[in-house]
Amino acid sequence: MHIEKAELEIQREPFVRPFAFKGASFREKWNLVVRLEDENGQRAYGVGGLAVLWSDPRVFAQHSEVGGNALMVAMLERGLSLVRGRSFASPQALFYEVLPAVYEYGRVVTGQDDLRQTFALNALVALDNAAWMLGARGENIREFAQLLPARYRPLFAHKQERIAAVPAVGYNMSAAEVEALVEGGAYVLKIKIGHPGAPEEMLARDIEWLERLHTLVRDGRTSMTDSGRVLYYLDANGRYADSDSLRRLVDHLEKIGARERVVLLEEPFVEELEGYWGDMGVPLAADESVHSVDDVAKRVEQGYTAMAVKAAGKTLSLALDLVEKARDGGLCCFVADNACVPLLVEWNKNIAARLPAFPGIKGGLMETNGAENYGPAWERMLGEHPCSGADWLRPRGGAFCLGAEFYAQSGGVFAPPEPFTRLFVN
Repeated sequence: MHIEKAELEIQREPFVRPFAFKGASFREKWNLVVRLEDENGQRAYGVGGLAVLWSDPRVFAQHSEVGGNALMVAMLERGLSLVRGRSFASPQALFYEVLPAVYEYGRVVTGQDDLRQTFALNALVALDNAAWMLGARGENIREFAQLLPARYRPLFAHKQERIAAVPAVGYNMSAAEVEALVEGGAYVLKIKIGHPGAPEEMLARDIEWLERLHTLVRDGRTSMTDSGRVLYYLDANGRYADSDSLRRLVDHLEKIGARERVVLLEEPFVEELEGYWGDMGVPLAADESVHSVDDVAKRVEQGYTAMAVKAAGKTLSLALDLVEKARDGGLCCFVADNACVPLLVEWNKNIAARLPAFPGIKGGLMETNGAENYGPAWERMLGEHPCSGADWLRPRGGAFCLGAEFYAQSGGVFAPPEPFTRLFVN
């Protein structure tokens, strides 16, 4: 695969309200669009959405929201400079060759010597997606399962008929909005915890928040979980600094009858905390603390039982290796996003649809929070999707219902990603 040209454009999409987590919030999504061209003039596009706060909250705190995004843009531009005029054996080979240099560049421009590698991964998603699409064009591949190298295909051999469409419940969401989600059929809620404030204040606010939410939705019924109850997927985004505080939170969940509803507790601790927490009483999941396959093994040793896969957040290239390592360690995999636009939701959905069913749930599990974060603009974005009108673009009864058409079209990811393509002047 030879890359003659590599170009970049930016699209900004505002949220209907600030997206709040990790004790902070941001107000818009920057979507980076990469166009690659080979020696024959054949072009391919890739889109990647930036998530500075999720990737490294220290960088987010030290800059304006625009400034943090601009640093990621600079890192992607550095990656493009490394691939122009060069040939690579595969998209994955391209990714692993440029990642170290992009990460080192990121350490310099952010001034953060121990920059989270997730920051570089997030910056490279658009380039990685474009490389996979250019490779697919060169080999005339038009189906997602065939896009994956043979080594990984057994890991993604399932074809789920339903995937739980998990909305994100930020701690600035109103009670009416939460009730509407459940009334609309949502049977797993991703609940953000880790409120702003010092540790004791955060814990108290988290306890009050979860008690209030449990009161709102505890009587909800569903046929899509083994228990018949609405389940909770908690996400602390690394806000807890010690295990004692988290145990107090779990003890309170037990007291109010909510602990058995917790299907996942994602990234409970600050990344540097050492220890074993397999006895916490709720299933622990890793997300942004997993930068490489070595991190997967570490989380297994610490008692984690699940891992979020983020092809649209950490690149497809790395996601394949992470899922492989997770299988070896016995971790359940599921898919999560971070205010992804519809095209990137489909990248994630292609992964979620091919993973095994998630324990306790009838089908796959995938967070998707675009409708909550973009408000009325979400309808416009769905209308701009290459497969606009397809049944599988919208959840029904809390799930994406997938059939032969979805698998035949691979969620539309092989189509030119308009309107992003129109950002380029020629």
